[in-house]
Amino acid sequence: MSHQRSSGNLLADRRYAYAEACLAEGHADGAAEMAEQALEMAPDYAPAWVLLGRARAASFAKSGTETEQAAALAAFGRALALDPDDALGSRLHLAALGAAEAATAIGLGYVRALFEGYAPRFERHLVDELGYRGPQMMVEALDALAEAPRRFPRALDLGCGTGLMGRALEGRVDTLAGCDLSPAMLAQARRTGLYARLVEADLVAFLAAEPPGSADLITAADVFIYLGDLAPALRGIARALAPGGLAVLTVQSPQADEGIVLGADGRYAHGDAHLHASARQAGLAVAAMRQAGIRRQNRVDVPGRILILQKSLNVPDHSS
Repeated sequence: MSHQRSSGNLLADRRYAYAEACLAEGHADGAAEMAEQALEMAPDYAPAWVLLGRARAASFAKSGTETEQAAALAAFGRALALDPDDALGSRLHLAALGAAEAATAIGLGYVRALFEGYAPRFERHLVDELGYRGPQMMVEALDALAEAPRRFPRALDLGCGTGLMGRALEGRVDTLAGCDLSPAMLAQARRTGLYARLVEADLVAFLAAEPPGSADLITAADVFIYLGDLAPALRGIARALAPGGLAVLTVQSPQADEGIVLGADGRYAHGDAHLHASARQAGLAVAAMRQAGIRRQNRVDVPGRILILQKSLNVPDHSS
């Protein structure tokens, strides 16, 4: 698997940089030619195969020719063979071309790599530059729910990142634990001093390791946009929640109630029907749902919802 920033060949690196510049300027054919030259010198450099695939996909988008489509698919396939954990996101590109299942196109390796590189500038970019208020909006939604307590004894923060949700919950929880795939993100969260426990793990695995019925509140801020089928995560949440416990999370909205949609932004949007069905099957009731601009992209609010789920007080937990 190639996570390396350099191919190990200076000339190949230069061709790769030229290819990136060409593609950024809209010259797909020139980008493909430069990427191919880089690959002649460094044939196992997975990022160059991804770049070649992107260039060929851009040409296919304009021409619609099967030759360009086949070339793009071959390039992304080669990149995936060199990068089996898919840290470079080849499956996302394959899904966009109709050659991979959209619901599973975003893998753990891609998400981990994405946020490992993003961690040093995450808060500055998200909060200071984009005005991100997701965690605060989630707390406001909890405050607006009549049956929500003001304080929660035990809380879990899924995909905790640098600890923005932890800060929003400060003074509202007695004990807070978090999980994230990215060690760099966890290092930032640890510095807040707000988490009693931090675990490097996928959220489904993290929930499965928690004692049944051990959480009064579970949060997931801007996390479910990287999950296709939400059913496994919601089953894990239901298992970990105590009777009457609440889960508050954000989801992105599709243009229509289309179930699960993988957008051009490389994130999932979930329709109401999927949310309600998955929650019901997990044994969770929808206590509240409100429209919200969950984040900003190109200076425009991305439509989404804040969802609050509740585990019944009356149904015994048989999921352990």
